[in-house]
Amino acid sequence: MRAAVIEQLRKPLVVRSIPEPECPPDGAIIRIGANGICRTDWHLWTDDWAWRGIAIQPPFVLGHEFAGIVEEIGSEVRGWKRGDRVVYPMNPGCGTCWQCRDGHQNVCEHVEQLVPGVSFWGAFAEYSVVRHADVNLVRVPETMPLLSAASLGCRYVASFRAVVDQAATRPGEWVAVHGCGGMGMAAVQVAVALGARVIAIDSSRGAREFAREIGAEHAIDPAEANPVEAIRQLTDGGAHASIDALGIAETCLNSVLSLRRRGRHVQIGHTTSIEKGYVPLPIDEILLRELKLIGAFGLQGHRYDTVLAMCEAGRLDPGKLVRQTVDLDGVTGVLESMADYGVVGIAAIDFAIE
Repeated sequence: MRAAVIEQLRKPLVVRSIPEPECPPDGAIIRIGANGICRTDWHLWTDDWAWRGIAIQPPFVLGHEFAGIVEEIGSEVRGWKRGDRVVYPMNPGCGTCWQCRDGHQNVCEHVEQLVPGVSFWGAFAEYSVVRHADVNLVRVPETMPLLSAASLGCRYVASFRAVVDQAATRPGEWVAVHGCGGMGMAAVQVAVALGARVIAIDSSRGAREFAREIGAEHAIDPAEANPVEAIRQLTDGGAHASIDALGIAETCLNSVLSLRRRGRHVQIGHTTSIEKGYVPLPIDEILLRELKLIGAFGLQGHRYDTVLAMCEAGRLDPGKLVRQTVDLDGVTGVLESMADYGVVGIAAIDFAIE
């Protein structure tokens, strides 16, 4: 099968033939219909996460944000058959650890061993293998194109969990989204769907314009206005909830400081090798204003029902965020453009199998 292979870190991916994956007893082989090109892929390709013990060794095949069609199932799999249309969460669970048994497969104690494109070769290829299929696979409705469904493996559902489950956003509340890449743009769309009043903050003019197009009430350029002051003025005191979808020190701090009293900050952006996981925060402000700091990491498979129901009802439209499609030969160009945040919305590999 054809795949885009990392032969050297930070060098162009090589599109070549590789062996097809073998199906484990508890897993499945997925024929890939589409695969989002995520900033996590950029972090791995550039070795930006080596400091946190997450590094790949070439040759390697990235790709964790995918949807496709079941090609083969393992001998232990009971809930799926060949031909089923599926999406696989980036944060899969083993099904047996304490977190999985408690319904939190997205923070499975063994997740580091289970993620295609991170733990083992992934879906920048015509086929990919997944583990614990009965625990993790999610059925894609026939009405949803696989290209739209691909983003439901990672960024879109992470934003859904941040806005809906963790921030508990209510209609009429002000929600600020700091960093409007693929994940931030998804947070904008989800918050708007809930009836929130959204403020998008991004240095890219294209991102700000797109955020307004999908429903943001205001869009702030941090190079022209202090985001904290601007948000407090627009909202008469600060946002009820604020999302850091980028993960650099500036956006994290601005997110916390832009909150009103008893506001909720949700972190979904990972830090880089510059921050190495640590960002100074205004502890006295957090204490005196009773601010809440919450993390959000992926989404459990059983929570996808709500996301998909909102999609079928027309309230959410992940496909609208896909602004660029490429074939395997175009992956390197997308990764290179991520160095200076040059991708607006979501870029994806489209294998055009439907």
